[in-house]
Amino acid sequence: MLYEWLYPLRFEADWLSWLNVLRYIPFRAIAALLTSLFLSFAIYPWFIVKLQRRQIGQVIRDDGPKSHFSKAGTPTMGGSLLLIGMVIPTFLWADLGNAFVWAILGVTTGFGAIGFLDDSLKLRRKSSRGLRGWHKFGLQWLVALGAGWFLFRWNGFHPDWLAIRDTVAFPFAKWSAYGLVIPWWVYVAFAAFVIVGTSNAVNLTDGLDGLAIGPVMIAGSTYLVMTYLAGTTLKLALEGKVLRILTVQQYLDIPKIEAAGELTIFCAALVGAGVGFLWYNTFPAQVFMGDVGSLSLGAALGLLAVLTKNELLSVVICGVFFMETLSVITQVASFKLTGKRVFQMAPIHHHFELKGWAEPKIIVRFWIIAIMLALIGLGSYKLR
Repeated sequence: MLYEWLYPLRFEADWLSWLNVLRYIPFRAIAALLTSLFLSFAIYPWFIVKLQRRQIGQVIRDDGPKSHFSKAGTPTMGGSLLLIGMVIPTFLWADLGNAFVWAILGVTTGFGAIGFLDDSLKLRRKSSRGLRGWHKFGLQWLVALGAGWFLFRWNGFHPDWLAIRDTVAFPFAKWSAYGLVIPWWVYVAFAAFVIVGTSNAVNLTDGLDGLAIGPVMIAGSTYLVMTYLAGTTLKLALEGKVLRILTVQQYLDIPKIEAAGELTIFCAALVGAGVGFLWYNTFPAQVFMGDVGSLSLGAALGLLAVLTKNELLSVVICGVFFMETLSVITQVASFKLTGKRVFQMAPIHHHFELKGWAEPKIIVRFWIIAIMLALIGLGSYKLR
């Protein structure tokens, strides 16, 4: 919105020529991050007090670790401000004529609304059970499939996206040689699966103070780099026997997706909102994000993977979330098939809790793993 209003003013007077800086994505990304931080630090203290007065507190599962019982009553639904911290700065600093911006905002707020409804039912019933499982998944798939249809069937996008939208990229393999084109309806279902799967993976990880938001910010920072690389028009000169001028995409052998550049602003807002939330969510937490936060953040990461053609690589970039999900699947399958449990408790962060690890130790070590996996994901661009 500010971008739309201010950028045209650069021609109105000579002293306004400095507004030309708004054309640069890195400047607007920094502005979005700082705006998100300002909103977080300005609103969270008031928000937490308001939740405490209204006794809107977390309901703890009876079958969870006993150490969590003391967290009962901690203000929850802090993810509502995470949404504000992502949406408002994106509105202010991104190009609202970009369809990718509307897609990411639509999916993020859509999953946030589902999480808000789930959290509200839990609080109203004073129970850890909110929406019924099939209702919750059904709504998630409805939003994800709607986004998938829009991205892969609407023909109003830039030609570079239309040419590759049905193509799957394989990690650590050359895009130009090994990109696999599949039927559009298969890709729509696949894209929806990535969005829904990542959303619920983040939701499963949100079990300790600061555990989920750290890897979310790390993955968001990774996609910030990837969206900028996919959308930038910067050229590189390579010297050798023949002097060639290559775009960044040609040099790294990644798809050129011009519209993805504006998603850098959203990623910056996501990171800023995450930092602002972590200030109050770090151990011991003053506020929890709730499903309104975890579902929306996960859906955003899933769609970013789709829009940058890193659907399969997201298993690495979001590896902590998928490790948590795999631990739950393994636990359930093992118990049903053999009657035995692989872990003392799933998701796996509870297993380490019951083994005697202190909560901050688990959190920091999972963050370290997330950083390592993010670096591997970024490194894959050069290993092609």
